[in-house]
Amino acid sequence: MKRFHVHIAVHNLVESIGFYSALFGTEPNVAKPDYAKWQLDDPRINFAISQRGAKAGLDHLGIQVESGDELEALNQQLTQAALSVEEQKAAACCYSESNKYWTLDPQGIAWETFHSLASIPLFGDDTPVPVKKVASACCPSSTGSSCS
Repeated sequence: MKRFHVHIAVHNLVESIGFYSALFGTEPNVAKPDYAKWQLDDPRINFAISQRGAKAGLDHLGIQVESGDELEALNQQLTQAALSVEEQKAAACCYSESNKYWTLDPQGIAWETFHSLASIPLFGDDTPVPVKKVASACCPSSTGSSCS
């Protein structure tokens, strides 16, 4: 089963944990000095915040899966849609080791599909992979124009 993932960079982690805990009605499942995560079932989301981003705001979006087979199926969907995809195996990020695939949406927002393998004691140094944009049939990427 899939779980939607949102990662937001925040200015003040303690203040943000208070806000999101009130919003979700529960404390985070993971709380570290630089990171917090809520694994919620209603709504089914993996919501993470950290003070590790270059600026506050949306860091990236994603879809978390429960198995390697589900991850490979999502990768097939992306590649069949002719999207550029970058693979990361055993990536260390957000106190987890995960296998991942990264892509960019038309606005340049990073999306990851991932399967978490294990918890690790450090945040890690994984960052969204700068996926190369692919020119579509209607809009070469060098023009910067959008399709209608």
